Amino acid sequence: MWAPARRDAAQAEYIAAPSLTYWQDVRQRLWQNRPAMLGLGFIIVLVLAAIFGPMVSPHNYYDQNLKFANIPPVFQTYEVGDTRFFFNSGNFNLYEVSPEGEIEGLLRASKKDLIKKQQQFKFGDETLILDTAKQTLTLDGTPLEPTGWQWNRSNLFGTDQLGRDVLARQLYGARISLTVAFVATLVNFFIGVFYGGISGYLGGRVDLVMMRIVEVISTIPLTLYVILMMVVLNSGFFSVVLAIGTVYWVDMARIVRGQILTLKEQDYVAAARTMGASTGRILTRHLLPNTIGPILVTLTMLIPSAIFIESFMSFIGLGVTPPQASWGTLTSEAVETLRAYPYQLFFPAAAISLTMFAFNFLGDGLRDALDPRLRK
Repeated sequence: MWAPARRDAAQAEYIAAPSLTYWQDVRQRLWQNRPAMLGLGFIIVLVLAAIFGPMVSPHNYYDQNLKFANIPPVFQTYEVGDTRFFFNSGNFNLYEVSPEGEIEGLLRASKKDLIKKQQQFKFGDETLILDTAKQTLTLDGTPLEPTGWQWNRSNLFGTDQLGRDVLARQLYGARISLTVAFVATLVNFFIGVFYGGISGYLGGRVDLVMMRIVEVISTIPLTLYVILMMVVLNSGFFSVVLAIGTVYWVDMARIVRGQILTLKEQDYVAAARTMGASTGRILTRHLLPNTIGPILVTLTMLIPSAIFIESFMSFIGLGVTPPQASWGTLTSEAVETLRAYPYQLFFPAAAISLTMFAFNFLGDGLRDALDPRLRK
């Protein structure tokens, strides 16, 4: 049965919820956002893999071995006697593998018939015929059936057209992409934030001149900047980083300027100015800390854009140069052999997509957590 609550004056001012500071509330609400936490977890794993992965990997990003070119990460194995092997349709070779899936070596044909497009392999008294035209294996006249699928333990992501380990190049590409993200973050924070803050706070002619400079920079395409950097500094990773660092702060400057234009009319700013606070102190101690929410959200949104720009530049040949590897160069090389070896395109494309999703999910979560009006 329902009953009316007792009237108690002492309980009228009682606060049942725990008292939390602003940042404690932000952390608690961000923790409850599952997509944002998944994105943050993926970013942490990606950073750790990019830093420590190449150190523990038995392969590096530049060693070539044409004998082991275009080996997939998963293959069907065959057994003849005590020998386990698989057929690589990419280069028409047979490779001996261990029961654990490690590639032990290349099997040499005892006889090759170029007219019939056949190769013969001897396994004791048994003869295996490889028909490269039909891509069939015949053991003493009987078609040989595969024994099952095996994961490539020597190269977990397979190898590319030059026999280089795809996983090692993937991890090295993550280093380049995260370096671009780090540079974009520093440039946005130290140039964009203070440039936009000074422009918005001073206003007048100073704001007019500073914003016209921003508009001029933003109208010139980034690709043209990179081409100009390549002419002066030659193509490479440094040219892309310098181009992004030169122009990538304009969006942040505009956002911070808009926030400062709103906040500088508040009473606490007028009080600080009345007490004799300098322009630098008002900006650094009163205005910019109150814009930290939009700054963090904008940073997390601009970082995936910077990663995509670097990948696109490398894809069209304006980024890093061989033998360096980035996600853009990996996709560019894999497009040429997409139908034959789709796995070479899948891994870098998946890395770019998942990284952009992770930063976007984290940015959405930060936007919701930093806005008190969205508190449920």
